[in-house]
Amino acid sequence: MRIHALPTQLVNQIAAGEVVERPASVVKELVENCFDAGASQIQIDVEQGGIRQIKIRDNGCGIVKDDLALALSRHATSKIASLDDLEHVASMGFRGEALPSISSVARLTLISRTSDADCAWQVSADGTEKNFDPQPDPHPPGTTVDVRDLFYNTPARRKFLKAEKTEFGHIESLIQKLALARFDVGFALSHNQREVLNLKPADTQAAQEKRIAAICGATFVDNSVKIDFAASGLRLYGWVGLPTFSRSQQDMQFFYVNGRLIKDRLVAHAVKQAYQDVLYHGRHPVFVLYLELDPALVDVNAHPTKLEVRFREGRMVHDFLFQALHRSLAEQRPGAQPLPQRIETVPELAELPPSTAPHRAPLNHQTSLPLTLPERESEESTASRTATPPQAFGAYRYPPERAVMPDVAEQIKAYGKLYPQAGGDDVVPAKPAVDPAMPPLGFALAHIHNIYILAETANGIILVDAHAAHERVTYERLKQHYHNRAIVSQPLLLPIKLQVTAAEADLAEQEHEFFINLGFEINRSGPETVVLRATPALLAKTDVDQLVRDILADLATHGVSHKAQESINQVLATMACHGSVRAKRKLSIEEMNALLRDMEQTERIGQCNHGRPTWVALSHQDLDRFFMRGQ
Repeated sequence: MRIHALPTQLVNQIAAGEVVERPASVVKELVENCFDAGASQIQIDVEQGGIRQIKIRDNGCGIVKDDLALALSRHATSKIASLDDLEHVASMGFRGEALPSISSVARLTLISRTSDADCAWQVSADGTEKNFDPQPDPHPPGTTVDVRDLFYNTPARRKFLKAEKTEFGHIESLIQKLALARFDVGFALSHNQREVLNLKPADTQAAQEKRIAAICGATFVDNSVKIDFAASGLRLYGWVGLPTFSRSQQDMQFFYVNGRLIKDRLVAHAVKQAYQDVLYHGRHPVFVLYLELDPALVDVNAHPTKLEVRFREGRMVHDFLFQALHRSLAEQRPGAQPLPQRIETVPELAELPPSTAPHRAPLNHQTSLPLTLPERESEESTASRTATPPQAFGAYRYPPERAVMPDVAEQIKAYGKLYPQAGGDDVVPAKPAVDPAMPPLGFALAHIHNIYILAETANGIILVDAHAAHERVTYERLKQHYHNRAIVSQPLLLPIKLQVTAAEADLAEQEHEFFINLGFEINRSGPETVVLRATPALLAKTDVDQLVRDILADLATHGVSHKAQESINQVLATMACHGSVRAKRKLSIEEMNALLRDMEQTERIGQCNHGRPTWVALSHQDLDRFFMRGQ
């Protein structure tokens, strides 16, 4: 066979195989064109899941009559003119493939009018890029693209489409994601002449949160943290769900780079690391996040669908994302925001009423608790408690002679002495709900079943799992002490020789300083051999051979690795679990209050080391509703 040029329509159909997978793919390309046209309102009308018709109208800048034919031709665009433009591209579309590719597998009509034109002009296309005959049309300023009978001329591809409901589900999900990308644009979506979505432009944070609630649910807004971090020319802002507001699937994770919805392994890895020791096993975080950076630092031309990107400084981006999310989850304190009224949580709490969901506020750590507490029989008498000095979890102590439960007024006085900024000796609350001297987690009332602490707060009551809370406090203290002393390295009596690939050996050599900082001493001894001479002392009993291989794999894939830190944290978590107060161990009022005070000063106190909630809250309104007061 001689080499020959392919027909234009076939070339466009081949391109369509990459760009147009299903009706939702058509919608994505066309809506992104609306963004680039500066539209503030977009109407999407769909028939039969998009198979019969997709009609998209915008009020953007429009296309001049003489450019309509070019718009339907391959590799024609107004968005780039040079390689430099491509390396700094900020528009959603730039390949010039979408319209000709779509027209090669569907019946496409394009109608457009600029603001200064006397009328609109209409053209039709079939992918051949020939026989364009513009006709006048009364269309208002803006553009409409009407796509009918998708894959009518490629029946084999049409057979791969799913049911109408499924295909429209993909379209609706896509529009929701695009609506989160552009709060300044209004969206209207209808299916079979029935309105499904109608989102007005959102120019305030309240309006933006209303749009997010319409797409992600009000519970997400109620149980998320608004963040805004900037460093080294990068900015990350948006909303991240608190750890116990999680999902069994990764279906509510929206990440945008310079306004473009993306899916990226580096981003996913950074998010996973940030949530690592606060998320319940098998659960996935929820977030709506926006990353802004210089367009020259990200390659959006990595894939025809533009869902994947490449960061030119991958490690810097990864570390920035990790640190921003890590700190945002750690800096929320009890009392800093109202208790959530609704929450979706881990399976163990599925049976609780919505308002009893855990209030989770990861905190800044300052604590002085001991690792272990002396064992005490649960049936010990009041007299023996009086005779024995209280075992404090932290700085908060009561006089040993107190043998009965202090009332709230007396506890507040004591709290005011220890924490002057919260109140003084003369503070006696008339109404706990408005008392500024009441600490965020209140004061203990009882130790229920020798497991749960019942405490009265200014806003209602809380229940604390004493073991889970103490475990987190102990764990954060161990981490702080460990890192303050720096990582101690332990030389191996017999060095370990590892057979690796040449690329991994190169990586071990290049990242020598990185391994030293982690407590490893690794030297290259051959083209495919490295020698491990020292390891972190805390990991002496772990499989360091496999750990080093895992670190090298992470470095090769993500440019960064936290495997060693994860292993160290696992050891510390085990120590914290064994060093924490056990269930069924009776606590005194003094000990319970000391634990509450330490909780208020501890990072990530909303979850234990395994991601389970440490406390739940009931407000006055919740209690009134349960007992039908005021109804």
